[in-house]
Amino acid sequence: MPSRDLQDIPAVEVISRAAVMLMSAAAEQLGLADPDPDDPAHRDLDEARRLITALAGLVRAAAPDLGPHAAAFRDGLSGLQAAFREYSPHPDAPGEGPGERPAR
Repeated sequence: MPSRDLQDIPAVEVISRAAVMLMSAAAEQLGLADPDPDDPAHRDLDEARRLITALAGLVRAAAPDLGPHAAAFRDGLSGLQAAFREYSPHPDAPGEGPGERPAR
């Protein structure tokens, strides 16, 4: 497959790829890709928090440009936030979890 120059890739595709990368990385850090996500070989909640927060910022900022696809990214974000809360030994207060606070 021939490579494409970045200038030839539509912005919505670049944004979507970045969001998918953040979602995948957060899921890995939460241990969701492990055969036993309740007892994974690897779980790093600090790293997951950073990735989920970055994803939330990207999804919020880019939602108008993502059109109908924004809903799927919001759903994915919500799922990651729920998993984070479930796996956290000391869950954050509502509204204080990763990506839940509005940007300042």
